[in-house]
Amino acid sequence: MEENFRNLIEVWICALLSLSYCYFISSKIPKGVLRLLSILPICILFLRLPLFLSCVHFCALSALFLSWLANFRLILFAFDQGPLCPPPPKLSRFICFACLPIKIRQSPSPDAITNLRCKNEPMPKWVLAVKIVALGVLLHVYEYRDGLPRFVVLALYCLHIYLEVELVLVFVGAVISNLLGCDIEPVFNEPYLATSLQDFWSRRWNLMVSAVLRSTVHIPVQRFFKHLLSRDGAMFAGVMASFFVSGLMHELIYFYMIRQPPTWEVTCFFVLHGAATGTEIAVKRTKRWRPPHRAVSGFAVLTFVSVTGVWLFLSQVLRNNVHEKAIGECLLVIDFVKRKLFTSS
Repeated sequence: MEENFRNLIEVWICALLSLSYCYFISSKIPKGVLRLLSILPICILFLRLPLFLSCVHFCALSALFLSWLANFRLILFAFDQGPLCPPPPKLSRFICFACLPIKIRQSPSPDAITNLRCKNEPMPKWVLAVKIVALGVLLHVYEYRDGLPRFVVLALYCLHIYLEVELVLVFVGAVISNLLGCDIEPVFNEPYLATSLQDFWSRRWNLMVSAVLRSTVHIPVQRFFKHLLSRDGAMFAGVMASFFVSGLMHELIYFYMIRQPPTWEVTCFFVLHGAATGTEIAVKRTKRWRPPHRAVSGFAVLTFVSVTGVWLFLSQVLRNNVHEKAIGECLLVIDFVKRKLFTSS
């Protein structure tokens, strides 16, 4: 445990120094190719840093923050785009906006106020408390997982992934919100209430990653193809490109955790969802489309995400017992806290 924390501190000290270089040096270089060339060594470094971490949680989060979010935002920054432009007045803000899944809450427009689908309100405290308790109960149940059927363990692990990712990002957002003195938009917007795949991926699940993919992949690809294809064809190309890149980045995160060559099952998961989401959007644009009842569409979305998730998204993790290692790390932290509390009392 101590070695893992030491490696984590060293990795993030290196990351902070690298982002300081981008803030003080790269920002003074004219936008375009020259600034991009000054940033590329940092991007390559951010692709290597998670390799120095062996803890599944530290490795996955550092890969998400550095190899994915920071690299994509720095590439946008090279061309004076994205959340880093214009550069914030303070280095601390530049670092936070570069590598953390945060976005300052803006005053909603009148259209957004009247459109319930665009609302992304902060999580009520009672909902947060329920999710914390649920995760705690889940971790306690893991101690008896040897006597549970495999499908029950899989269902619990799927719930575990969602709760842990959301709660960690909520905690990060709360800390940064207090440090910066501003309101931060929630990263998740109750994805289990999604009524369509488009609603799930673009309005409810990991919204900061969706925003980065929209700026760096979807919009450029759609603009490129709008003169070559129809309106729906250009939209479909942008959607497929975004999901494909998301699949590749998840393959990279899996490589950091497993340290084995990719099997491309995760990429297939996102390509499948990209095709389904693009088709769904195209069908919605037809005059004959009649939306089903929310209960029916919501159940269909959750079923599709869950079945394909276990089949493709989690298969490599389960095959290499990464889930057992992740569960073991959680139980180790709980045991460590219990010992500390018992010693102090």
